[in-house]
Amino acid sequence: MEHEFKTPRIAVYPGSFDPVTKGHMDIIQRASRQFDKLIVAVLNNLSKNPLFTVEERKDLLRSVTGHLPNVEVDSFRDLLVNYMNHKQAHVIVRGIRSVTDFEYELQLASTNQKLNSDVETIFMMTNPKYSYLSSSVVKEIAYFNGDVSDLVPFEVEKALKQKYS
Repeated sequence: MEHEFKTPRIAVYPGSFDPVTKGHMDIIQRASRQFDKLIVAVLNNLSKNPLFTVEERKDLLRSVTGHLPNVEVDSFRDLLVNYMNHKQAHVIVRGIRSVTDFEYELQLASTNQKLNSDVETIFMMTNPKYSYLSSSVVKEIAYFNGDVSDLVPFEVEKALKQKYS
């Protein structure tokens, strides 16, 4: 009897995660159930001025995804499709909050498909209770000492308080 070797289904959820929110966590948890391995990849975007360093964002992500055994946290500063090839991943996971998000994400997905036809993008609708939520909103609330406990995991809330103290 021949053994059939199944290629693991690997997906990448890329983003800046500056910081990771409960909206991101919702997508991570749901996507981790759909794939053998989910790589949460922190984009090292040189044109942005992030609050947290790439290493701090990776550490925060590791601490809030530690209960998900098939989630790996990594970072990249290349074209996403090149990173996908390097990781032997074929699916990009993207969260969608609104029609505006969809238009932007569709453009990115089409570009990635053009660059590498083996890469598919799947869109996951954000839980409606997080549809307004973004890292920028969280940072602004935290900056003015507002309560972000319903918006981010506890570890992130603590890290935000340290950054803005």
